[in-house]
Amino acid sequence: MKSVFIREMKLNLNQLLIWSFTVGGLGLACILMYQSMQGDMKEMAEMFSNMGAFSDAFGMSTLSIATLKGFFATEVGTVHGLGGGLFAAIIAIGIIAKEEERHSGEFLLSLPVSRTKVITAKGLSVLVMLAVFTFVCAAMYALGFVLLGEEIPVGEFTVFMLRQLLMDIELAGICFFISGLSGKINMGAGMGIVLILYAFDLIGRVVPDAKEYLFIGPYSYANASEIFADGDVPAKAIVVACVVVCLAVGATYYCYNKRDLAS
Repeated sequence: MKSVFIREMKLNLNQLLIWSFTVGGLGLACILMYQSMQGDMKEMAEMFSNMGAFSDAFGMSTLSIATLKGFFATEVGTVHGLGGGLFAAIIAIGIIAKEEERHSGEFLLSLPVSRTKVITAKGLSVLVMLAVFTFVCAAMYALGFVLLGEEIPVGEFTVFMLRQLLMDIELAGICFFISGLSGKINMGAGMGIVLILYAFDLIGRVVPDAKEYLFIGPYSYANASEIFADGDVPAKAIVVACVVVCLAVGATYYCYNKRDLAS
């Protein structure tokens, strides 16, 4: 099992570094841009806060982008939410299915290691990569605050990054199940799931009748504007996330151990 875990980490190292420093770098660039735009921010903040549904969807009606805290929540929060979700989907959607599509499964399963151990090792590698991704991005965002001489809102920042990690784990869990169920790498399906759930959250914040159903999607409890505005996140959203992860991983073990693998 250890050898499978190390193999996956080595195979995905370049992808992990590229995504971590790309998303983290974009967030850092946004933070550093704030200083050059600070003079015009007050007028922009007033304008953006009165744009109705647009302001509600991106949290500009509850937070002022004239402050670095508000700017971070509305701008960097969006970048990290989408970037992290896509990274989670991309690494999880093919981590099991690639063995069949690339015909390496025959060799892997000929080793003295069970399917259960293979799934466990691959799942742990996904979890570690998501943790590293979150840590690298958090470090780069914190560096941005330090370079601007601004105080880091430690409480909200920590909650935001931890909830983003949970969100990524939930999205990865769904894609992990698809990967174990299918013999092909459905990259489009993985990315589509992330974009659909992100759009669902945006629409839910605009349409009054849909707001009560937001807890179903993972972006509901990881919304930066709500976290930095001290908004209440329904506990049921976190419960749903944990249930989805457990069901997805459990179903992956069951389905992958039961089905015949393509040669």
